[in-house]
Amino acid sequence: MRRPLPRAALALGAAVAVVLGGASTATAAPGDPAPGTPEYVARDAQNIADAYGRQTAPDGQLSPAYGLASLAHINPLFARDLLAQAARPNRPALTPGQLVPGWNSGNPYRADWDGTRGEITPVQFTNRYGALIQGDVFSPLPGAVDPYTGEPLHGPFPGVVLTTGSVQGSERMYWWLAQDLAERGYVVLTYDVQGQGRSETFPHQGDPADLPYCSFAAAPLAGEETGCPGVPFQQTSNFVHGTQDAIDFFLSTPDQPYGNPAAGSAQVDGFNPLWASFDRSPDPDTVTPGRTTRLAVVGHSLGAVAVSYLQGIDERIQTVVALDKLSTTASVRGEDSFDALGTSAPEVPALGLQSEYGFTVAPYFANSGLFDPAGAGSPSEAPDPRRELATGYDGWTAAGVESMVIVPRASTHLEYTDVPYVLPASRYGQAVSSVYTQAWLAKYLQHDETADEVLLGTRLEYLEPDATGTWRPLALDRDENLSFYFCSGYSVTTADGAVRDDDLTGVGC
Repeated sequence: MRRPLPRAALALGAAVAVVLGGASTATAAPGDPAPGTPEYVARDAQNIADAYGRQTAPDGQLSPAYGLASLAHINPLFARDLLAQAARPNRPALTPGQLVPGWNSGNPYRADWDGTRGEITPVQFTNRYGALIQGDVFSPLPGAVDPYTGEPLHGPFPGVVLTTGSVQGSERMYWWLAQDLAERGYVVLTYDVQGQGRSETFPHQGDPADLPYCSFAAAPLAGEETGCPGVPFQQTSNFVHGTQDAIDFFLSTPDQPYGNPAAGSAQVDGFNPLWASFDRSPDPDTVTPGRTTRLAVVGHSLGAVAVSYLQGIDERIQTVVALDKLSTTASVRGEDSFDALGTSAPEVPALGLQSEYGFTVAPYFANSGLFDPAGAGSPSEAPDPRRELATGYDGWTAAGVESMVIVPRASTHLEYTDVPYVLPASRYGQAVSSVYTQAWLAKYLQHDETADEVLLGTRLEYLEPDATGTWRPLALDRDENLSFYFCSGYSVTTADGAVRDDDLTGVGC
């Protein structure tokens, strides 16, 4: 059952329904109101309000406690970033993260995680074009136990490389997920792609290597939009090449160091400082023949497009989590972005965590999806319930590769980023996303037999920090926290054999 709607939402729904022309004859899922009815519009109005839950919840970002925590966290962190940039004037990061306090700060309630629940090790390396990349490696504390099960964590551990989203997504916006995974027994690399966050904007393609240089008059390299590689930052190649370079660095060791092209005098890491914590033994239990590296890639937005593509061509990747959205095509904003990079097909198990709304929140009849402006419908029509299945899950299952898509209720495209105040996101979308990510990687990297209980179950348990520094348990009902517009589903193999359900909550797929 779903929570009853507040009286205010019901009243608003009735008023809007009158404006829209009254009841509709469109069909609805059993037990749900018909599109266009007062009840349907009221439910939609509540969903819109809940899409701002991260800000407006009693313990949300507009609460006094969050404001005080942010003041204590944001300004000192911003000052340290400015000092670090000042120490490398020949490696400029011309980004909002270096100009706007709080842009690159993450959740202030997690400020004390390092050293208490896990460890964070800063790293620097250059990408294939010589731009200086800033990142961090997350790992369990020595002698730590799993905070959910109490079982000791014994290394070495599986690895995860996490690629940010575009439109100036920065790595600290995703520390929530990196920390959640490190606590469960993973080594996780987060980083800023070239031109975002704290990473350098320009390549170094000339002599001396210490000076940024490129030629816009040169012919663009494969996948690049200009003759200046990595510029502009908002291009798919930054995320595809960025993920590959990050994997190269993550897998580097003292005996097989990372190349660090055009590093010059930059203080770079010659290899992953946590190299010994990563389990390099071939995985005998992999579900994908030939993919035995215990490594997952996670990406958001253009990062999600990048990891969806790379899993098909990079044999080091054993499983994928795509944060809005898993994709079987290279189409981004109507352009075929991978023409120069080749084709890709589903190869490894993939989880898609996908959103109801894009950057803005709109009524159901105007909710066209993130990149499809032609998708809006009539007030008498419900949104296409298969919209999120169609982006990647359908292609994965058609290829016979295990997959799952989860659509958190009232979720937006910014659900997976931690940014203070400005952007809409639901109260529990991160919790839902983290629970499923943890379970997915436990199934395909750790081969934990209990992971199926979470993936196929109806109760989601999560640990989250509050303003007092306490990590409190949170229990969520699955059906209450998944979309009632768009279907969530799975096609996986359990101990009992192959199982499939394209409509976990009875939306109508």
